[in-house]
Amino acid sequence: MKRLVGLVVAASVVSCASPAPAVAPSASAAHSPPGHHGQGFHHGFHDADSWAKVFDDPERDKWQKPEAVIDVLGLGPSSKVADVGAGTGYFAMRIAKRVPEGRVYAVDVEPDMVRYLGERATREQLPQVTAVLATGDDAKLPEPVDVVLIVDTLHHIDNRPAYLAKLRDKLKDGGRLFVVDFTLESPMGPPKAHRLAPEAVVKDAEQAGLHAAAPVAIELPNQYVLAFKR
Repeated sequence: MKRLVGLVVAASVVSCASPAPAVAPSASAAHSPPGHHGQGFHHGFHDADSWAKVFDDPERDKWQKPEAVIDVLGLGPSSKVADVGAGTGYFAMRIAKRVPEGRVYAVDVEPDMVRYLGERATREQLPQVTAVLATGDDAKLPEPVDVVLIVDTLHHIDNRPAYLAKLRDKLKDGGRLFVVDFTLESPMGPPKAHRLAPEAVVKDAEQAGLHAAAPVAIELPNQYVLAFKR
């Protein structure tokens, strides 16, 4: 993919009207490639144990490059992080190992995913992970965080400016929000009609009162990475 650099975002504040429904009838689990992270938003991922074999398939690491993605988050041992659309914990559990004195809020709208996340955190002895049951229009974060990570999930949310504005309000001063999603040219991901161009994400972030952060020095074969700050 082409490296996305130099995005300049003008600040503006969105007036959050009643959010549109978070469920798009045209999206389905069949649109998710192996390792797709956007579970819970638009999809009916009721059997987390079965989906874990797909989302946590080691083959995903080759194109998702999870450790490299986490490297650019700029985490410290006590950082507080929200993984929005956490699914079975592909990113959340890895992040938890980077923040032994911090907190990871693993957020999903599917109750069975939240159940699985809690059980996995216990099984892997990661008490710093807290599973959070969200709604389609609110991540329901219990406290401000340093970093929000949204991987392959934003394209599932219909009223993105309103959703991002709520996340903005849960960022600490100096906090950052990262969006990772499929490029329009990617051979995997949702149907192209449902994908988000980087420019569309930037526009939504503008409306939510977010500014572009420093360009992210990472290249992924199928996805772009954008960083924003309050």
